[in-house]
Amino acid sequence: MTEHTIHQHTPNHKPQAILFVAAFAAFLATFNETFLNVGFAPIMKSLSVDVSTVQWLATAYMLGAAVMVPVSAFAYRSFPTRNLFCATTALLVLGSIIGALAQTFTVLLIGRIIQALGTGMLIPIGMNITLEIAPREKLGTYMGIMGAMTTLGPSSSVILAGLILAYCPWQALLWTFAGLSLLCLLSGALILGDVAHLTHPRLDAISVALIGIALIGVLYGVSTAFSGSVLIAFGSAALGVAALVLFIHRQKTLKEPLINLEPLHVKPFALGVVINMLSLISIFAMNIIVPTFMQSVLDTPPLIASLTLFPAILCSCVISPLAGRIYDKQGPRILLPVGFACIALFATATGLLITTASPLVIALVYIPVIGGSALIIGPVQSFALSRLTYEQNPHGVTIMSTGFQIAGCVGSSVFTGIYAAVTTSSTSSGLYAAAASTGMVVVGLLVGVVGIIGFACSIAIRSIATKSTLTASATQQLSSQIDIEHESWEQTATNEAARISGTPLFTQPTLSSLMQTDVFTLPTTATAADAMTLFATKGISGAPLVNEEGDLAGFVSDGDIMRNLADQIPSFKSAWSFIVERENADFKQTLSEVMEMPVTQMASKHVITVTVDDEMGEVARVLADNHLKKAPVMADTRMVGIINRSSITAYAVSTFLKEGK
Repeated sequence: MTEHTIHQHTPNHKPQAILFVAAFAAFLATFNETFLNVGFAPIMKSLSVDVSTVQWLATAYMLGAAVMVPVSAFAYRSFPTRNLFCATTALLVLGSIIGALAQTFTVLLIGRIIQALGTGMLIPIGMNITLEIAPREKLGTYMGIMGAMTTLGPSSSVILAGLILAYCPWQALLWTFAGLSLLCLLSGALILGDVAHLTHPRLDAISVALIGIALIGVLYGVSTAFSGSVLIAFGSAALGVAALVLFIHRQKTLKEPLINLEPLHVKPFALGVVINMLSLISIFAMNIIVPTFMQSVLDTPPLIASLTLFPAILCSCVISPLAGRIYDKQGPRILLPVGFACIALFATATGLLITTASPLVIALVYIPVIGGSALIIGPVQSFALSRLTYEQNPHGVTIMSTGFQIAGCVGSSVFTGIYAAVTTSSTSSGLYAAAASTGMVVVGLLVGVVGIIGFACSIAIRSIATKSTLTASATQQLSSQIDIEHESWEQTATNEAARISGTPLFTQPTLSSLMQTDVFTLPTTATAADAMTLFATKGISGAPLVNEEGDLAGFVSDGDIMRNLADQIPSFKSAWSFIVERENADFKQTLSEVMEMPVTQMASKHVITVTVDDEMGEVARVLADNHLKKAPVMADTRMVGIINRSSITAYAVSTFLKEGK
């Protein structure tokens, strides 16, 4: 007997503790996006720099973090999880200490860039860890908690920074973040295990250079479009786009691409990335512009302006896990449209009311904006990533995280630039307030438009999920699964006995004489619907999974899929539920969503195999001890057939009966 190990998850006895570490890391990554920005004014005074210079603390940070995101997929598959996590968080500690001790702006900038190298990898690493340890039936809940932390980070940083700066110098911001990062590092060292499946891919330096140039070029061009030379911004963006085209072309030619772009061919995933970005754009835009307007136009004290966001933050922390639980039971079909409807309506209302309403009213109106994003981020990430194979997940996370960086740039730079462009159209004090109010209205309306676009996309993703799942013919095949399986059980012994009747009665048969060589297999890209259709049409109960190279990559049975259906659909008790629940619209919808999931998420990746030279007694024992109906037969590393328990039973019974005669 051979244990052909494709992948085996590290046993996880403390998923909640591991989730805490991953969520803490995600919080720190987004928290640090804006934490130091609040201290720009005292930094300028302390280090004697102007606005254009201090802005590099934000720009360089954004660019550094963006470049590290694509590298995270390579790093996650190359280094033990705990070591990688600790090294990454150590960069946060180191960068913070260097920045806190800086006596010149250059040293502070170096510290900020070191921070960025770490935070750029934290979200992808945290999301990958979450995907590894989340129970299938609780994926939405786990990702909802991650979504809550990514939303909480940039919102709470402004408030905490305002509180610290009210009593302490700007260096206290960096010492505070150093302490938080050290706590995260220690938590990871004590709690994390090595959960990742290491494949040790080769790092393509040219790909790293191209994606670095692409992201730096595009993001720098976008961030400076309203604050610098238009020509330089356009040239930078054009260079970035050219590098991106070359990067995409190169990934198609590499056996081990830096980022496998295959997930973008999965429509639900690609649309999920867009939806996630639209929601994040709304958050970044409103979280920056609302307190800025209140301080500069309404003369609201900085702390009060920051605290305007606080009720929304609290609600987000509650709503995100609840949204995850709803997703686990009902999928994304309700959450996403409702979330974007809230963003569209109340972002517009915030822009229209902010000049006349009190801070309390603004705080209350703003709650649905952040609450709407909380209904979207976790569920759409769960939905999108659940549509990928296990092997695609690290690359899917990288793509999703890159989208996060782009959304942050667009939300903060573009919308702030639009607001500034409208506001600075009048320089006189009498007209400034009116122009700023107009700018706030414009931003509110534009974010409302983003919400409408997101609403349309959320309807589209529901349609795609429905259309791409079970066709009419597939549904019929599923309905006949019970009859086919029933017939197969009755006919198996007869058929197999007839097939092997030429074998001498008292001669030990070889495995090659009993095994089935015309094996029905499934590609690793197959969905659950593809698997069930194969089972139904061929009258089989399981099939091996093979990758593009033809290598064994797992095994899936009808029982694996049935158990997944039972986890996702409470009313699903057995295969007969296909008949009993056929008129239930909710059942059909959830069934469609589950059946679209990659079969790799349900399959066994730790596959027990036998070799073609094994004796039949040993083969029979392996099947019996492991409660298997069948097992792949291997010759070296190649799968040459499959041995069914029914074939062994048929041979044994027919031999016994003939011997009795």
